[in-house]
Amino acid sequence: MDKLTGGERILRCVIRKENAGGPLISFLGARFPYHSPEEWARLAAAGAVRLNGDIPAPDRALAEGDIVQYFLADAPEPEVNTAVTVLYEDRDIVLVDKPGDLPAHPAGRYFKNTLWWLLRERLSVAEPSIINRLDRETSGVTLVAKNARAALACRRQFSERGVIKKYTAITEGAFERAVHARGYIVPAKTSAIRKKRQFEPSTEAGPAPGREAEWAETIFTPVKSAGGLSVLEARPHTGRLHQIRATLLFLGCPVVGDKMYGLDELIFLRMIEGRMTPEDPVKMRIARQALHAGELIFRHPADGRHMAVTAPLPPDMRGLTGR
Repeated sequence: MDKLTGGERILRCVIRKENAGGPLISFLGARFPYHSPEEWARLAAAGAVRLNGDIPAPDRALAEGDIVQYFLADAPEPEVNTAVTVLYEDRDIVLVDKPGDLPAHPAGRYFKNTLWWLLRERLSVAEPSIINRLDRETSGVTLVAKNARAALACRRQFSERGVIKKYTAITEGAFERAVHARGYIVPAKTSAIRKKRQFEPSTEAGPAPGREAEWAETIFTPVKSAGGLSVLEARPHTGRLHQIRATLLFLGCPVVGDKMYGLDELIFLRMIEGRMTPEDPVKMRIARQALHAGELIFRHPADGRHMAVTAPLPPDMRGLTGR
């Protein structure tokens, strides 16, 4: 179990039998994915990671009972929306409505200002496993397992595509008919944004056209169009990174407010460089991407009962269309 001690500035965990034998850097990268293996190696070399009180070599093999400590930095974090609402909770799982400006997991400049931290500190979930990790700017239903057994059962449902996920997206342009988008999500190599992806249509899930290609399917159903915008229901059958956003950009109806997959990807670059123009917010219409995970339908990991959990459309998205 991970514990925060010393005025909540030291993350401490004891190595279990199943994690023994492997190198320290692999354990850190898998257990705490908010840093890459290279970043963990640098942190270890700088003394921010200790093994049994000593500064370890990154490739040091772990033994059962070893104590790993991570000394957290005191750098200020960007402000976020921490208004997390509990939708359902029992001894195995908790489902929350994540606001649209909150990272799910620690990464980059975010550690405490994340859903993971709030689950631990505000909701007292000792070992939260966030099952359906939403993008920072995507709001809605998020499933969290409270123990390893529940996490395994939940992840199995997702991997076997036994979960129904319903999103509401508000897009630019008129989306006039239902579309079953099938194809591959691949790196957007012509984009100036390194982590951007793109959708390439395909008639069937044949051999992947490259190691980084992932098969993706999404059904989009129009709800209404007005004032140059459309409200859609999106049902992804697969769970690829940026799947809905990249696919809608390919279809010519990008998500409103999307800095990376919207009308102008340079807005994203200007944002991270701190030089957004007065025209950028006007073009985006709202401060974040208009994508909301409205409903999650699955089986309870403990007893298999049918669960359907919903989260209402947030005010910023309602304000775009008057819904």
